[in-house]
Amino acid sequence: MKLKLGFSPCPNDTFIFDALIHHKIDTEGLEFEVFYDDVETLNHKAFQSDPDITKLSFHAFAYAAKDYVLLDAGSALGFGVGPLLISKRDISPSELQPGDRNSVSPLAIHGSQFRTGIPGKFTTANFLLSLAFPDIANKTEMVFSDIEDALIREEIDLGLIIHENRFTYQDKGLKKVLDLGAYWEEKTGCAIPLGGIVIKRSLPVEVKHKVNRILRKSVEYAFANPKSGIDFIRSHAQAMDEEVMYKHIELYVNKYSLDLGIEGRKAIRLLFDTALSKGVIPEVKEDIFLIN
Repeated sequence: MKLKLGFSPCPNDTFIFDALIHHKIDTEGLEFEVFYDDVETLNHKAFQSDPDITKLSFHAFAYAAKDYVLLDAGSALGFGVGPLLISKRDISPSELQPGDRNSVSPLAIHGSQFRTGIPGKFTTANFLLSLAFPDIANKTEMVFSDIEDALIREEIDLGLIIHENRFTYQDKGLKKVLDLGAYWEEKTGCAIPLGGIVIKRSLPVEVKHKVNRILRKSVEYAFANPKSGIDFIRSHAQAMDEEVMYKHIELYVNKYSLDLGIEGRKAIRLLFDTALSKGVIPEVKEDIFLIN
C-alpha cells in the first residue's frame, strides 16, 4: 500500500521522517510517496484533503478535522519553542495594545498601524499573535524564511518568525518584541502545541495505527542515531549550518514527538478550547485524537 505523505523540509521534520522514508526501520509493508512544502502550503493541501498523511499546524487542524485525525507520534509541542514577534527597531509590547485614541502620541492609537509579516493565516503562530495582540490587523502572509529580510528592507514593521529563524534573527540586527510561546506558557502553564501529523479518517483503522507505530519507531531511531540522517537533513536545510540544524531539532523534537501522552493531549485541547472561545476556529465535533 502506498500513501501520500507531506511534511516540511525543516530539520525537525526531516529528522523525524528520515528512518521511515529511507527504510531504516520496518515499514510493515507500507510505501510512501513523499513531498515537501512549507507549513502553510501543507495546511492548504490538507484543506483540500489531498495527502493521506501530512504535517500541519494545530490552528489549521481545526479546519481539517472532518477529514483527518491526529497521530500520537510526530507532533511538535514544548516549552520555549514558540514563535517570536520581532522588529528592526525597538518596539515595546505596550505599543501594540489598544490605546487611548485621544492621546497625542501616535504610538498610543492601536497595533493596527503596524505592518506585520506572518508565516500564514492558519499557522499556530498567527493564532498566538491574535491572542496576544488582537488589534494587529495589517498582516501580510509570507514564506516564513522571507520575513527577516522583509524586516531589514523595511517592507514590514513586525515579523512573526518560526522554526530556525529564532536562532538567526539577532545576527541580522533584529530585535525581539515578544516570545509568544512564553506568553502562552505564562497564561496556561501548558506546553505550546505547534504542529502535528494527521492521517485521513477514511483510511482503515489498522492502517492508521500501523502508520502511528511506524512513525514512533522512526522517531525512536532518530533519537538513538541522531547523526544517521545528517545528509538528508542538510540537503533540505537551506544552507543552515550543522549547529543551527541540531539546535532546531533539539527544540522541536522531544517526548511529545514520541507520544503526546496526557500532558500533550491536554495542551492541544486547551488550544482548541481557547481558539473556539475567541471565535478563531469553528467548533470541532470529531474526536481529534487517534483512539486506541
